[in-house]
Amino acid sequence: MPSPYRPEVICLGETMAQLTPADGAGLEHSREIRLAVAGAESTVAQYLADLGHRTAWASRVGDDPFGRRIVTAVAGRGVDVAHVSVDRDAPTGVYFKDPAPDGTTRVHYYRRGSAASRMTAADAERIALDGVRLLHLTGITPALSEGCADAVRVLAERAAAHGTPLSFDVNHRPALWSSRELAAQALLDLARRADIVFVGRDEGEALWGTATADDLHEHLAPRGTLVVKDGPVGATVFAPGVREFVDAPAVEVVEAVGAGDAFAAGYLGGLLAGAAQRDRLALGHRLAGRTLRSVEDYVPATDITLSEERG
Repeated sequence: MPSPYRPEVICLGETMAQLTPADGAGLEHSREIRLAVAGAESTVAQYLADLGHRTAWASRVGDDPFGRRIVTAVAGRGVDVAHVSVDRDAPTGVYFKDPAPDGTTRVHYYRRGSAASRMTAADAERIALDGVRLLHLTGITPALSEGCADAVRVLAERAAAHGTPLSFDVNHRPALWSSRELAAQALLDLARRADIVFVGRDEGEALWGTATADDLHEHLAPRGTLVVKDGPVGATVFAPGVREFVDAPAVEVVEAVGAGDAFAAGYLGGLLAGAAQRDRLALGHRLAGRTLRSVEDYVPATDITLSEERG
């Protein structure tokens, strides 16, 4: 479908049908399942659209009810889906949330061979970058297949050549990689290409053995901005001449899945609006808090404005 406008931000990656027990019980015993839509990159795109930015999501979906539901849902939040193609030979990915009595949630993915995993460099070549202020990628996509890794590499190279700033969320998913060593090297390479990097302190420790935010900054040696998230403790931003920490507000956590993507969207929304570093981090915490208080990965945020942060 044609794009109704030229986007400020493009986010590329897989979005799946998400199935969750409606009664909060585990999958083994639940009698009802709730169907939703979830994907790291489309979540960022939707939050940025809520914050008033023109965003686009690029991906592939299957020619099936899940794929159609996903595209309709994301487009319904004001996100441009012109760069989403339909693969008639592969299904849309699906994943299940499995809550446990202790409050933790396991996630079961059924995405091998999915339509999105069949993306290639050709998908990246078709994306126009004219007028784009920011390209957002995550470490999930290159782990899906060699073709997806090629797509990420080509898009990152095109962004650099075009002068389009690259935002990269490490988003380490161990189950998608054949080894920690392979993930550590691939994700390090991408982080060093990016202008803005998001990484959890725990991710850094698991991947590279870095114990603190400062250790991570020294190891990654980012070319631009590094944002280190430390769960309920807070987040630290490192930028040229800047090191700033903002506490995470206390939140009664229902589920943590999706909070990192919400945080990234808040920070990027503040960046696009020209906000100070502290305000970007604070807005990230506010969006993450909405997700933490919900079983949904994306909780509409049209009521949140940057002016509230400054006021």
